[in-house]
Amino acid sequence: MRIGRKGVKIFKIRNRKGYAAICDGNLTEGRSIPEVYSRMVKAVCRSSKKRR
Repeated sequence: MRIGRKGVKIFKIRNRKGYAAICDGNLTEGRSIPEVYSRMVKAVCRSSKKRR
């Protein structure tokens, strides 16, 4: 999966229920892949606003 030009790595968390995603120095967690991806989109938007 991608957000713009940035790649998003989504993986299953060991010893827990749910998934995690890493992209551009951000880490998000959630119960399903779509939830993790939507949280990552929000995190990337927040971090890009801080850089401006």
